[in-house]
Amino acid sequence: MPRSIWKGVMSFGMVAIPVRMYLATESGSSGVSFNLLCPEHKSRIKNKRWCPEGDHEVAWGEVVRAYEYEKGNYVELDDEDFEKLPLRSSKAIDITDFVKEDELPGALYYQAAYYLEPEKAAAKPYALLKKTLDKTGRVAIAKFALRERERLVSIRAQDGALLLNTLHWPDEVRSTEDLEIPDVTVSPAEVKMAENLVGMMATDFEPEKYKDDYKKAVMELVEAKVEKREVIEAPEPEAETTVVDLMSALKASVEKAKKGELSRGRDARGGHESVGGRKKTTAREKSARRKTS
Repeated sequence: MPRSIWKGVMSFGMVAIPVRMYLATESGSSGVSFNLLCPEHKSRIKNKRWCPEGDHEVAWGEVVRAYEYEKGNYVELDDEDFEKLPLRSSKAIDITDFVKEDELPGALYYQAAYYLEPEKAAAKPYALLKKTLDKTGRVAIAKFALRERERLVSIRAQDGALLLNTLHWPDEVRSTEDLEIPDVTVSPAEVKMAENLVGMMATDFEPEKYKDDYKKAVMELVEAKVEKREVIEAPEPEAETTVVDLMSALKASVEKAKKGELSRGRDARGGHESVGGRKKTTAREKSARRKTS
């Protein structure tokens, strides 16, 4: 069972729902970890927390958080101080609004994702909120203080649970006004051809079919360098995909879609599988993985 990172009360109107919060995602499991080395001695670089006043290193557990209220003067803050914040959102998730899902531009606003789990005594009001959100197609908006910062959050029904997303504040979202986007005209024929292409490539979202190939490619590269083998680079894009005009590109894409070449993606082009020239995990690869972690 994962460990909850917060527990408190979520409320809407006079309904209070004690909940626990869990991370809904994890990062780093498919990433590649690199070490920083000294170019001369090839030894790992160490980062130290250094006090220039006393000319000594400070252990992480001894570091004190402080706010500089004027140049060179600080006020220290500890965990008890943050627990005493005169801010209701530090103790509760107060839902203030319910908005239509399509009114929330998620691509701009969404940040981290968390699952909310009800305490046993709150199973019914939790189920009520979940079912109501699901039936109305609405998303709850609230403010919530997490990790020394008040955040704007959304809450929605997701796969039988309530999903909380932290959101960017409106003043954190940059405007598109400063972008240099030319005003061009596309012909009805080009739009129709593009619609045909989108229709042929349309499918249901199946997240399990998308794989992170970067780590695999890096490990094949590491193995090749450990074994002093030649590294075979990724193939260049096919020459025939270079076209003179947009309409020709669309027609060529539609033809490829008919043959199923576009849906095969990288596999149709050879992918990066040739980087190390091997499929199986060798003892040397396992050793290289341990060295890079």
